[in-house]
Amino acid sequence: MRLGQRPQEASPARLLEGALRTGPFHVALRAAIAARRLPLHRVQHHLSRQGIKVGVTSLSYWQQGARRPQRPESMRAVRALEGILGLPEESLIRLLSPAGPAPVAQRPATRSYRSLVEASEALHALLAELGSPLDGGLHTVGHHERVRIGPGRQLLDRTSQQIVRAHRDGVDRYVAIHHGDPGCSPGDVVVSATENCRTGRVRWDATTGVLVAELLFDTCLRAGDTHLFGYGFADGTAGPATEYVRGFSFAGGQYALQIRFTDDALPVRCHRFAQQSTAAPRGARKELTLSGRHRSVHVVEPQVRAGLLGIDWDWE
Repeated sequence: MRLGQRPQEASPARLLEGALRTGPFHVALRAAIAARRLPLHRVQHHLSRQGIKVGVTSLSYWQQGARRPQRPESMRAVRALEGILGLPEESLIRLLSPAGPAPVAQRPATRSYRSLVEASEALHALLAELGSPLDGGLHTVGHHERVRIGPGRQLLDRTSQQIVRAHRDGVDRYVAIHHGDPGCSPGDVVVSATENCRTGRVRWDATTGVLVAELLFDTCLRAGDTHLFGYGFADGTAGPATEYVRGFSFAGGQYALQIRFTDDALPVRCHRFAQQSTAAPRGARKELTLSGRHRSVHVVEPQVRAGLLGIDWDWE
C-alpha cells in the first residue's frame, strides 16, 4: 500500500470531481453513487426502467474494482448510469478506455492496488474454504493490537486482545486474518492462541501472503454474550515494513494500535491515517511522536468505521 497525500477531508462532491478527472473507473462510480446517496438496489431499479438488466452484485463488484464492465450490455449500462447519476456524458465511459486518464504522480507503492484486490479475492476464497461468513456472527466491542518491528525493519510479530459480542446464537469461533508484507512466507507464520481460545484450522495463500486462522472458543455464545480472548502471529519472514494497516468491514467499538520499534531501527517520522477504501486517498493524517522509553507510537479510535486505519513511517 502506498504512502498517500495529505489532503483535507473533502466533501462527496469534491471527491467525485477528482475521481471523474483521474479515475480509476470503480472509484469514480463509487464516488458518484455516494454523492447521489443512492443505494445499489435503487440504481438497479433505475436501470431496469430503461430495460437494462444488471444485478446488484455486479454493480457492487464494479464499484469495488473486483470486476470491470466489458460486454456491450454492460457498456450500455455504464452510459445509462451517467444519466441516472447526473454525470457528464462520456465521463465514466472514458475511464474504461485502454488509455484512460493520465496517471497522477505519487510515491511508489509498497503494495499496488491490484495486489490488494487480489488479496481481497484470496481472503474471500479462504473464508469460504473455512465456511465462515465475513463477520462470523460477532461484533467487536474492543480490540488492542500490538505490533513489533525488528532490527531488520521487518514485522516481527503482532498480538491482539479482543472483546467481541455475538449477534446470533451458536457462535463458537473467530477467524483471525494476517496479511504479510510483500515477500512474506505465510506458511512459516506461527499462529498462537494465548487467552480463552485455541487454534483450529489455518489456511493461507502463498501468492498474496494472506493467512486465516480459526480461534476456537471453549464456550458456545448466544446472541448478546461477550467473549474476551487473545491471539498472535509471529512473522518476521518479509522485508522492511513501512506501515501497518487494519481493515474494518463493519463499524465497531474501540480499536487501539501500538507499533513498537527497536533501538537498532528507529524511523525518522510516523503518521496515523485513515482511508474509506484501498482506492481512496489517505486522510485524517497526524504526525506521531515516538515515546522515549518504549520506542513506540499508538493510535486509539473510540468507534471505528468501515474502512482502513493505520500507521505508516519513513526509515530515511
